[in-house]
Amino acid sequence: MKRFAGQTVFVTGGNRGIGRGIATRFAEEGAHVAIAAIEADTPDVAAELAGATGAKVLGLRLDVTDGAAVRAAYAEAEAKLGAISVSVQNAGVITIARVEDLTEREWDLNLDVNTKGVFLCCQEAIRRFRASGTRGRLVNTASGQARQGFIYTPHYAASKFGVVGLTQSLAKELAREGITANAICPGIIHTDMWDYNDRVWGQMLGDYGPGELMAEWVRGIPMGRAGTTAEVAALVAFLASADAAYITGQTINVDGGLIMS
Repeated sequence: MKRFAGQTVFVTGGNRGIGRGIATRFAEEGAHVAIAAIEADTPDVAAELAGATGAKVLGLRLDVTDGAAVRAAYAEAEAKLGAISVSVQNAGVITIARVEDLTEREWDLNLDVNTKGVFLCCQEAIRRFRASGTRGRLVNTASGQARQGFIYTPHYAASKFGVVGLTQSLAKELAREGITANAICPGIIHTDMWDYNDRVWGQMLGDYGPGELMAEWVRGIPMGRAGTTAEVAALVAFLASADAAYITGQTINVDGGLIMS
């Protein structure tokens, strides 16, 4: 079903992991997709996705913490793909450290990318929704740690709790304009980031070998398995669709029942 035929969707962090799954879902459903990420391979990923789906896909190098760069990226996306109707703020980072070892640089990096970056992209998307008269959709990637902070990551938890508060505030401001803002909280999803988490948390929490900590955590999920990027993308596509027009200010877990709130 081509629910997004003719629409333009902007996805940050869309070159890998959950973001790539989201970009793929929108491309398969007929959208023009702008993938914006800081990594050098972003244009190549966009070309690969375009070839696989037949969609028009634009790859943009973007540091989401740079307001001028964000404005330029959205302008380029609209100039090449058309007015943006969906903006997915998915770019994110995580570092793991004991509190006494956590540096100001790590704190700033997590808050800058995960919270400030979400704000800057939402801000520019809103400007463009209003300019084009679009009842746009904002979808922000939070985390299970926006529900419950975890050990050795106070900075990451703070950044993701911030995404939820930001989403709720924007939803209230935008509601009368028909623009919705929602957040998602992915749980344990098979991505490169979770490979990092398995390795570093595994070293800090015990003598875990590769994959052992992840396997232990997965056993604690009611569904008994980790999630996939496609399953996260399905939720994002729903929230961006006409079916979700009366849903705003919500934060939805997609985690197999790991956190029920």
